[in-house]
Amino acid sequence: MNKITMLGTGNATVSHIYNTCFVLSTATTQLLVDAGGGNGILTQLRKVGIPISDVHHLFVTHAHTDHVLGVIWVIRIVAQYKDYVAHLHVYGNDKVMKVVRTIIDMIFAKKQLDKVGERVVFHELTDGESFYAGDISLTCFDIHSTKEKQYGFRAQLPDTTVVVCLGDEPYNPLNRSYVENADWMMCEAFCLYADRDKFKPYDKCHSTALDAGRLSAELGVKNLILYHTEEKTIATRRENYTKEAAENFKGNIVVPNDLEEISLA
Repeated sequence: MNKITMLGTGNATVSHIYNTCFVLSTATTQLLVDAGGGNGILTQLRKVGIPISDVHHLFVTHAHTDHVLGVIWVIRIVAQYKDYVAHLHVYGNDKVMKVVRTIIDMIFAKKQLDKVGERVVFHELTDGESFYAGDISLTCFDIHSTKEKQYGFRAQLPDTTVVVCLGDEPYNPLNRSYVENADWMMCEAFCLYADRDKFKPYDKCHSTALDAGRLSAELGVKNLILYHTEEKTIATRRENYTKEAAENFKGNIVVPNDLEEISLA
């Protein structure tokens, strides 16, 4: 079954939930997208029953703390896990590659670095590049962030379902061709538009549930997933974010919790 497992749904500074990262799964492929800000990624994978031995593809959107530091832990466990077979393929832009390689070169023991050389394949991506991660066809795109070089992606699954990940900043119209008419669009929503004065999303180069709903309607997507949120309204997040996004978007809206599975059927 094609599905997305949300390992974390929170923004950079959450402490009661995990930073946004997820696994895009088909019958034969587990694609981990980002890994959060620390070794909590190992706990989240364990809780959803995905062993490191099954993870052979890792897409890193950008090199911010809450997305890349968990990557270091995944690579470390792959390096020291005696039963890991085949390779871990790590995909990202040049900045991501520089940050990840620099950290592991500085802090890994020689024995671990030797295993990294044997087991980990680093793929430096360029804007618009297409490639396969297992049986998932991906095209990455520069989201044109003003803060940090960041790539989103358009993924086509074996059954032709299209999933688009916009990264964790607002959509840029330059990427319309990658996003328009997608079956599933994954979009950050830092907070409710109604709470914009409290959380200041626009000052932080983020958007709201209302913005995401408007965007989904404009681009003709069928299903909307909201993530990378604040955590102060967790008790009411699903209900209120869904309601606000639905003011403009009449398709399916999913506001997942950490560890939740989303069927892409």
